Amino acid sequence: MMDQNNRLTMKGLAAQHPSLTPKARILGEYIVNHPRKAVFMTTKELANTCQVSEATVVRFVSQLGYEGYGAFQQALRDFVDRELTMLERTDLATTSGEGMERLRRVVSEEMDNLKLFFESVDLSTLQKAIDYLSKSPAVYIIGSRVSYTFAYYLGWSLTKVRSGVHILKGSDSTAIDWLTISEPDSLVVIIATSRYPNELIRLGRTARHLDRKLLVITDSSLCPLTQFAHLSLVAPAKNIPFIGSPTTIACIINYLVLELAGRDGDRLKDHQGKLEQAYRENDVLFNLRREEILP
Repeated sequence: MMDQNNRLTMKGLAAQHPSLTPKARILGEYIVNHPRKAVFMTTKELANTCQVSEATVVRFVSQLGYEGYGAFQQALRDFVDRELTMLERTDLATTSGEGMERLRRVVSEEMDNLKLFFESVDLSTLQKAIDYLSKSPAVYIIGSRVSYTFAYYLGWSLTKVRSGVHILKGSDSTAIDWLTISEPDSLVVIIATSRYPNELIRLGRTARHLDRKLLVITDSSLCPLTQFAHLSLVAPAKNIPFIGSPTTIACIINYLVLELAGRDGDRLKDHQGKLEQAYRENDVLFNLRREEILP
């Protein structure tokens, strides 16, 4: 498997160009010049386009350090996803089908993403994330733009199983204040999705500078925040999303909260009992019995 610091980029591929065979150079040049086409090609399609054999394609990706064409294609997909503009994503999203066909494609792609995550996830990494969430005296969860949706969902869910949870907007400059005055052993969780807002990158750098424990939840190993993280959870995607692929990150959040709840036992019951009492005393949630006795 490729070392994490040696991921595929166009610059890295170009750097290896002199050591490639003549036919492999043809493949490399095509991928460098047409990454957004190559990312959707099978080995046969790429071989035919470059007028080489499929065996040459297989040897090519192996020489680059990948276990197989699938791993190479995933790395290329991550690179392309990071670089695509909104207009280019719109073109991709509207190229095939509508109505039920589009619904089938969306559901199928999310299922493929979940399957990829399940088959590739490192359980020990998940368990470390649970340890962070369980043992840290305070947790600061940060998101920005689309990832703030996930940050709020994770933060809101965590408040149901533990105390000391703070939800911050990456676009709000007071996030720096909260991190600066946070307890030294606090955990910072940043959720970042492509195209990775610079404000989150600055907050990740700030958290690391303050020596806070940093957990990053992201959609690609190419996320620039991973360089600051003590631990990263990656929700990979096989497709190029229009806005984002929410299913896998939501699944990770659900797992983290359920696993954390499973560890807490009596403390969890006490915590949730206080919440339920507050809901009743302040009439926070709909109560069917109360509605039935109203005129």
